[in-house]
Amino acid sequence: MDPALFEQMALPLFDPLYNLAHWLAGNRTDAEDLVQETYARALRGFRSFEAGTNLRAWMYRILRNTFLTSRCGLAAQKTGWLADEDEEKAEELTAHAETPERLLLRQESRQQVLDALSSLAVGDREILLLCEVEELSYREIAQVLDVPMGTVMSRLSRARTRLRRALTAAPAGRNHDGV
Repeated sequence: MDPALFEQMALPLFDPLYNLAHWLAGNRTDAEDLVQETYARALRGFRSFEAGTNLRAWMYRILRNTFLTSRCGLAAQKTGWLADEDEEKAEELTAHAETPERLLLRQESRQQVLDALSSLAVGDREILLLCEVEELSYREIAQVLDVPMGTVMSRLSRARTRLRRALTAAPAGRNHDGV
């Protein structure tokens, strides 16, 4: 197929692929390498891509396979959140109408979710991100992970349960007053 067609179809997926790569790899450098390798592999294999099939799922699957075979993939146990400081500063500026208390509570809640998500195993984090953040359908997730749709549903259920447990667990080092 035509490289220009590949570019037209695949470039809009760059940001979501990078976000997932960062969650999986745990740092910007490895995430950038994963996405670059994903696009290189996808371009090389684009002639085998069947028109009319799901390009997004195909690209996520290439990213996942690239991650699993990379030097950081199999050893990765935990990843951190990609903090976009400019975006956070812009949010703070636009939230001037909110009270400091509301801002603190929202930031603390957000951090708790990020910490809980980061504490999960890579497989749990991966399926939650594909479903909840990237909004892939169960069918698309099944294509990405190369598992039956029923397996996606059961893995997602278990991952949500583990996330819920992580969120409800008492934070280490805090007493009953939150100090």
